[in-house]
Amino acid sequence: QVQLVESGGGLVQAGGSLSLSCAGSGRTFSSLQMGWFRQAPGKEREFVAAISLNGVYITYADSVKGRFTISRDNAKSTVYLQMNSLTPEDTAAYFCAADLVYSNFGRARDGGSGRNVRYWGQGTQVTVSS
Repeated sequence: QVQLVESGGGLVQAGGSLSLSCAGSGRTFSSLQMGWFRQAPGKEREFVAAISLNGVYITYADSVKGRFTISRDNAKSTVYLQMNSLTPEDTAAYFCAADLVYSNFGRARDGGSGRNVRYWGQGTQVTVSS
């Protein structure tokens, strides 16, 4: 069983930056495709970004493209999400996710909720004040 633990959330002013981390365990980290999702109150969960096993393939939601950067360090079993130029619309609980199949993140990017993604963290709250 894969365990994912997020950290790094918090409160930041609009225009500011935050960096999220997600530590994975329970399976060889380099065998996992990794991604980030978020869910704001009263809204459905939405895809944010995904990165393939070795970081060659990366994809973002249009809403964060150019502002967020996903990366991974397989030696540390950790995936990161650097978030810049934050706006109040970025306020949400952010969830780390993992799967063996990269295309499951692609489906989420194209309109799905990520329900086919297998492993999930507990989430970390990001609040952006105006």
